[in-house]
Amino acid sequence: MISLAGTILLAGNALAQGLTQAERDRGVGDSPDVELSLATDLRPDLTHEAIRAAMRKVADWQLERVRPYFNNDWTQAALYDGFMAASATLGEPKYEQAMWEMGARLQWQLGKRPEHADDVAVGQTYLELYLKRRDPQILQPLIDRFAHQMTLKDDPAKPIWWWCDALFMAPPALARLYKATGKVEYLDYLDRQWWTTSALLYDPREHLYFRDSSYFDKREANGRKVFWLRGNGWVMGGMARVLDYMPNNYRTRSKYVTQFREMAAAVTKLQGDDGLWRSGLFDPQAYALPEVSGSAFLTYALAWGVNQRILDRKVYKPVVKKAWAGLLAHVYSDGRLGSIQPVGAAPGQFKRTSSYVYGVGAFLLAGSEVDRLADSVRR
Repeated sequence: MISLAGTILLAGNALAQGLTQAERDRGVGDSPDVELSLATDLRPDLTHEAIRAAMRKVADWQLERVRPYFNNDWTQAALYDGFMAASATLGEPKYEQAMWEMGARLQWQLGKRPEHADDVAVGQTYLELYLKRRDPQILQPLIDRFAHQMTLKDDPAKPIWWWCDALFMAPPALARLYKATGKVEYLDYLDRQWWTTSALLYDPREHLYFRDSSYFDKREANGRKVFWLRGNGWVMGGMARVLDYMPNNYRTRSKYVTQFREMAAAVTKLQGDDGLWRSGLFDPQAYALPEVSGSAFLTYALAWGVNQRILDRKVYKPVVKKAWAGLLAHVYSDGRLGSIQPVGAAPGQFKRTSSYVYGVGAFLLAGSEVDRLADSVRR
């Protein structure tokens, strides 16, 4: 006999798994051809009241739109990270409760591709929930997935994380799995694969990541190298989320801190007058609009670095403050967050109204760290 709760769970799971591709796509975001009014009730000052009002406005709009479309895709996974951060910062349980509902609906399952970083990204939220209740059914799919992956032979010429976005998707899940189990083998595997990817894709002169090896010889219209904003935002955000769970005495932690500082200095030099960054970092004139998802990931990472005393507060607080003000300029009156590049793998053009869930996740993560920054520096 199945209980009422079990019936609801099974029905919810059937709904989630039965989404058509069009429905899944609709849940990711859209780019309407309409004129929308920007919000006039948000303030850019670094006060808890102002920051939390902006976070709540955007989070509420997104949660109402996305709840019917919860799934375990990487696009949604980045949003879930933001909802978890928003719940903690705002003291608002409804966002975290929605994540419990999501996990139960999906029966804590990962994506179908057994070796693909994107398909374990949702594990970050699963594991943060596991650390609250220690329900073993949450943990087992992740243990099984990485038990398989960690038996695969390494190939430095073709890393398992061969595109830079992957450094946001899989490594933070492994760091949380270490925290959940106490098994350092997960950190060791993360560490080995991170630096394999870095050896291939990190430009030691520019202190930025190529999206993947196909971009080594590509150039922007102005002749400069192609470095994708969101790709580098994924990396810096992923590094912050790894270091959150990596012990201070872990043997290579200092390497991550060094790379984080290098990248922070590099992106700060590229910040626009509006506080944000363009989709192609080295040719901002070629892109009509600032790109909010990548800018939000950088804002999150830079604010996190200041809060962790990895970055100099005097240098980077003004950068974060300017970036947060820039992000707020793309919030609409109903809470829509615009100027987000659709799913892609390279710099591109998009509409002002373009809104996608991973960008909202990045915005909420940024808000959570900017709020902590406000607490630490405002007197």
